[in-house]
Amino acid sequence: MAKKKEWNLPTLALGLLGLLAAGAVGAVLLFRSGGGPASIQPPTEPPPPANPYSEADFYEEDGFIRCSAAQTWVGIDVSSHQEEIDWQAVKNAGVDYAMIRVAWRGYTEGGLNVDAYAEENLRGATEAGLPVGVYVYSQAVSVEEAREEAAFVLELIAGWEITYPVVFDWEWVGGDARTAETDGETVTACTQAFCQMVEAAGYTPAFYFNQDLASTTFDLSLLQTYDFWLAQYSDAMTFPYDVAMWQYTCTGQVDGVSGDVDINLCFRNYEDDSK
Repeated sequence: MAKKKEWNLPTLALGLLGLLAAGAVGAVLLFRSGGGPASIQPPTEPPPPANPYSEADFYEEDGFIRCSAAQTWVGIDVSSHQEEIDWQAVKNAGVDYAMIRVAWRGYTEGGLNVDAYAEENLRGATEAGLPVGVYVYSQAVSVEEAREEAAFVLELIAGWEITYPVVFDWEWVGGDARTAETDGETVTACTQAFCQMVEAAGYTPAFYFNQDLASTTFDLSLLQTYDFWLAQYSDAMTFPYDVAMWQYTCTGQVDGVSGDVDINLCFRNYEDDSK
C-alpha cells in the first residue's frame, strides 16, 4: 500500500488529542497542499477504546513481531506489486493469514480496476490453507463512489471464503490527484458508506489508516463500530487507540514473496468469529 504523508486540517480535535496522548505535539495542524481548511466539528461519539498494550508487550520472534499480552496472528497484505507468490512457502514461514487487494481506483481518471493478481492470490492463499481478507485501494471523492467500490468488491469476492475483513483503504496521493480537494468529513462519510454495505452483505468491515490520516482526515469517533487497521512502522504498537490489525512494516521479508512485503499483527480471532 502507498503511505502518503500529505496533511489536511482535522475535521475534529479527536485526532490531535490522540497524538498528544502519544507524545506528538502540535505538528498536525497543517494545511494539505492544494486544499483549504475544513471546519472543525465536535465529536458526536466518545473516543474509541484506548490501546491496552505497552511497548514492553511487543517482542520479535522467528522474524515476526509478537505481543506477550494477547493472542495474536501474523499476516501479510499483498497486491499485484508482489507479482507471483509461493503461498505454501508463505504459510510454512509462519504466516497465519493474508489480506489481498482485489481492486483499486485510479487517482487521476477515477476508474475502478481489478487487481491483476487478485484471483491468483485468493486461490493460492486459500489452497495453502490461509484464511483471507480483502481490501480496495480507494480514491473515492463521494459517498456514491464509495458505494460503487463496495459493490464492485462484493461482486469480486462472491463465492470466495472471506474470513478476515473487507477493508476500505483510502489514502492521500498528491496534488495531482482527483482527491486533492476532498475533506475529512467526506472521507469519513465514504468510509461509513462502504462499511455499511460490507456489513449488510454479511462480511466484517474495516478501514485502513496511518497516524497522519487518523489525526488529519478520519473522524475515528464516528467510525469506531468498524475494525481499525493501523499502519505504524515501529517495533511496538503505540497508537492511542485499540486496533484490530497493525501493519508494522512495509519492508518485511517472507519466504515465498520476492522483495518487500507488508507484515501485520492481528489482535482479533476472525476465524472463531466467523464460525
